[in-house]
Amino acid sequence: MQNKFFGELSVIGMRGSEDFVAQVDKYLREWRGTDESFIVTPICERFGTGEAKCMLRSTMRGHDTYIFADLYNYGVTLRMYGKEFPMSPDDHFQDLKRIIGAIGGKARRISVIMPMLYESRQDKRQMRESLDCAMALQELERMGVSNIITFDVHNLGVQNAIPLCGFDNVHPTYQMLKALVREVPDIEFHPEKLMIISPDEGGMSRCLYYSSVLKLDLGMFYKRRDYTRVVNGKNPIVAHEYLGRSVEGMDVIIVDDIIASGESMLDVAKQLKDKGARRIFIFVTFAFFTEGLEKMDRAYEEEYVTKLFTTNLIYHPKELVERPWYAEANMSKYISLIIDTLNRDQSISSLLNPVERIQNLLHRHASGQHTAAPKIRQQV
Repeated sequence: MQNKFFGELSVIGMRGSEDFVAQVDKYLREWRGTDESFIVTPICERFGTGEAKCMLRSTMRGHDTYIFADLYNYGVTLRMYGKEFPMSPDDHFQDLKRIIGAIGGKARRISVIMPMLYESRQDKRQMRESLDCAMALQELERMGVSNIITFDVHNLGVQNAIPLCGFDNVHPTYQMLKALVREVPDIEFHPEKLMIISPDEGGMSRCLYYSSVLKLDLGMFYKRRDYTRVVNGKNPIVAHEYLGRSVEGMDVIIVDDIIASGESMLDVAKQLKDKGARRIFIFVTFAFFTEGLEKMDRAYEEEYVTKLFTTNLIYHPKELVERPWYAEANMSKYISLIIDTLNRDQSISSLLNPVERIQNLLHRHASGQHTAAPKIRQQV
């Protein structure tokens, strides 16, 4: 391991991500043997009209700067005309640009860690409509961002909008499986005991990876939509149709990138339960529950969902975290490893390919070893 760094390290956490960034900073300080924090705190102030500005109290000249941007944190508010409003992704994105503007081109390199890519659900054009995600990426590139690190992007094709900018799409596969064996110690990774299910056609590549690495069978649902009308910005789903072997008596893992309202995912879970599935686990990188938690509560009470696993990359309110069906895959150490490796100007390819770590995890689980991960940095 070389000790030469690309530049002096600075980590900036946007509003609402203070606790997560503090965990990242803790790992970085531990690995580098220093008590000095790497965190730089931006000050984003608003005028009474809602206009805003950002200030940095320390210079970024020559720094290798990493900005952690959870743009979907509705737990923070802005004040305008004497009223408080939850911040929207648009408001957070403007603050991100203000932070970059406050750096003023002085940083040696700017990397943005954006767990869920801004406007990633508006990633393609089907008629006369905007291409918001592509435009946002190009705007960040023009402002001097060198690297964008995101997780489980909805459509990897959006990176074509910025072909000369670094773009890394990270999957939390290992962390999800680690959380599963922690929360469900009796889980059996055997093709006659466990299956992977894709809730739609779009998630097949994600589920194929789980299926291949774990050597499990794969099933899928396809969505029949009503293309004659639009509800909440999309064509409503008429029905989910299942393709695959019988799930009777088996545990199943449904894998997807997000839960928005949860309605589609819970319909899939109910169908699997009706087909005789034993326990149903849901893996989603981002859990929003835009229409509240009542539907998920009911699914848990009626026993067609056993546990939901999700990352802590985005804001989760206390009432979600305290639900008995909620289980968290903590991603702070993984983010720390990515930052530490990039700051040393080394490849993160080994971090993006977790096959060896997954196999080691399965071996430890099969042999009954449930030891905690080492606290020191490991080259993985």
